[in-house]
Amino acid sequence: MKIDLSKLKGYIRELDKSKILVIGDLALDEMVYGDTERISREAPVLILRHTHTNYILGGASNAAHNVSEINNKKVSVIGIIGEDYQGEDLKKAFKDAGIDCSNLVVDSSRETITKTRISGSCSQSVTQQIVRIDRQTSAPISKETEQKLIEKIRLLIPLYDAIVLSDYHLGTLTDAVIQTVTEEAEKNGKIVVVDAQKDLYRYKGITSMTPNLPDTQKHVGFYLKSKEDYLRAGSMLIKETEAPAVLITCGSEGMVVITDEGRYYHIPVFNKSKVFDVTGAGDTVTATYTLALAVGANPVYAAIIGNIAAGIVIKQFGCATTNIDEILSEVPEYIEVFE
Repeated sequence: MKIDLSKLKGYIRELDKSKILVIGDLALDEMVYGDTERISREAPVLILRHTHTNYILGGASNAAHNVSEINNKKVSVIGIIGEDYQGEDLKKAFKDAGIDCSNLVVDSSRETITKTRISGSCSQSVTQQIVRIDRQTSAPISKETEQKLIEKIRLLIPLYDAIVLSDYHLGTLTDAVIQTVTEEAEKNGKIVVVDAQKDLYRYKGITSMTPNLPDTQKHVGFYLKSKEDYLRAGSMLIKETEAPAVLITCGSEGMVVITDEGRYYHIPVFNKSKVFDVTGAGDTVTATYTLALAVGANPVYAAIIGNIAAGIVIKQFGCATTNIDEILSEVPEYIEVFE
């Protein structure tokens, strides 16, 4: 199947037209850097002289950041923060990125999801991560907090073109929250795209989902090695979720789209080059795929756009983002999708 590049580029140019609502496990990546000085006398550990700290949007927050960089800040988030300084740092990071975070729910019984990475360097070496500290509460949210989220969801969904459900399985997306999203989206004719790692059957009545290959294999219970395997797995996911199509990301092997008509489309990796860091690439795919669906692209064209965007961010370190001009500049001269 040969792709119409003019049509593809037209969709890419339209990516900034739609408004997106991201709901899920919002997180802060706290990056602490220092220079190594000596070994401590208290214990056999390095002493670092702190140089600087960077705050990066992680988890579902990274999906929102990817959307924001492409659609000129027309994105809002719904999620939970704790009554702690990390929550304030997360809000500041959202505001710095131009993301509307006015609908966060503060829950004093939970910690703001934070991943602190401490890295050190010396004059003779590159910067290396020494330790990572995770602050998070994985238990389901309380009924009171759940109700606050549901009220905000019902209020906001009519105002947006598409919704991303970003599930890192840290308690935000309860069954009641998911059901509210899908019911309100159906009522208002909105697109819903899910990015989750497990329990994919929980998401019924959605537009699409973007699981990776290992998570898909775990869910369906068999390896995906052939077209027939992908069709079988895709049909299982479509039957469970009632989605018209699913997008399975396959790393260096590209992506596969399966539709409810039993069609198979394999999209190879474009512009192969050295991979520096795949961190957050899944969020980039979900963000651009959703934006493309929202402006009328079919799942195959939307997946190609996500594929190109992911190829850009993996050339950078950490949770990176891209924009419309960069995506347009990386469109290959010829694209063929295999059926």
